[in-house]
Amino acid sequence: MKVEVVKLPSGKDGTIELSESVFGLEPRKDILHRVVRWQLAKKQQGTHSVLTRSESNYSTRKIYKQKGTGNARAGSRRSPIFRKGGVYKGPTPRSHAHDLNKKVRSLGLKHALSSKLGSGDLVIIDKAVIKEGKTKALRKNIQSFGKKKLLIIDGPTVDKNFSMAVKNMPNVDLLPSAGANVYDILKKDILVLTKSGVEALHERLG
Repeated sequence: MKVEVVKLPSGKDGTIELSESVFGLEPRKDILHRVVRWQLAKKQQGTHSVLTRSESNYSTRKIYKQKGTGNARAGSRRSPIFRKGGVYKGPTPRSHAHDLNKKVRSLGLKHALSSKLGSGDLVIIDKAVIKEGKTKALRKNIQSFGKKKLLIIDGPTVDKNFSMAVKNMPNVDLLPSAGANVYDILKKDILVLTKSGVEALHERLG
């Protein structure tokens, strides 16, 4: 399928051929959901922790005599039944990451790209390059997008000046083609690909 190429800040720069197998799929929410869950699970720190009975800061002295008090036999204030005692079976540091088949991950990226094209939120530009690494210069180039959140995906490498200009723009993210992922694509309002970015994604997802 052919899509128009836009030249920043305005104008057209011909067309580009997009692969049907990468950009022309019918998006499946179940696959997108699985891949997003896999991504977010990997990002979780898993540092939640509680003090167990052996870690709580209390004396180990027997709190009262064994018999004659009318209370249950208790040997330590560290017991989970007492206030400020250890926590029984509480959360401990662990990894939340889980495995996901490589084919499903690749298919999820294809469906994410296809969903952006299908909804009209995919823009192809000739290149992501500016002469000066200043936010003001970049803002002029992308002012046609308004205040929408953008994800710009370039080729294997990104222009240094363009990258510096993007840093001060909270609604714009820039990634090399290797960093393209389902979560970031779906989170943004508009996906912007450069010509070299399209070529790299075709080669990656083929």
